[in-house]
Amino acid sequence: MNISWEQRKFGDVGSVAMCKRIFKEQTSDEGEISFYKIGTFGGEPDAFISRELFDEYKNKYPYPNKGDILISASGSIGRTIEFTGKDEYFQDSNIVWLKHKNEIDNRFLKVLYAVVEWSCEGSTIKRLYNDNFLKKEFMLPQINEQIKLGKYFKQLDHLITLHRSKCYKVIFIKEIYLGNSVSLKMSFKLSEAVHLGR
Repeated sequence: MNISWEQRKFGDVGSVAMCKRIFKEQTSDEGEISFYKIGTFGGEPDAFISRELFDEYKNKYPYPNKGDILISASGSIGRTIEFTGKDEYFQDSNIVWLKHKNEIDNRFLKVLYAVVEWSCEGSTIKRLYNDNFLKKEFMLPQINEQIKLGKYFKQLDHLITLHRSKCYKVIFIKEIYLGNSVSLKMSFKLSEAVHLGR
């Protein structure tokens, strides 16, 4: 099968988008809308914003579409999550996404992000600036091949997660058995010592 791959730059297929800046005083420890910062990206939020502010910013400023791949552009560069469409907000400039049309498939984009070697700046805290992002070159197949590859790797990820979960369960059972075995041996030794002491 002849698959045509072209060398492209991210800037050829889209532009970097990010949410509107949220200031610390606009957040709270509790609230209706989760606000993810770079430290909580992909985990549990520790800050929230009001529904009113969320609705205003979502309607006025860039906001990801369901299926967009969000990527960390600060600290641990290149961490990704697929945006589920849930009402939540993300820290500007530190969490970005590629705003594009139908030339690139998001599932393929997620795979691509995993293998790209990003050109970052900064000595203490690494940063992926928009210019570096958009100038990064990669090989892009036709859209139908992207879709096939994206589906394949998504199934692979699911399989890995499934087996990892099973592995954790087996480890847990092993720990219980080991714990019980040690307890039984200790009980046996204790009862033996009591018996000998009589």
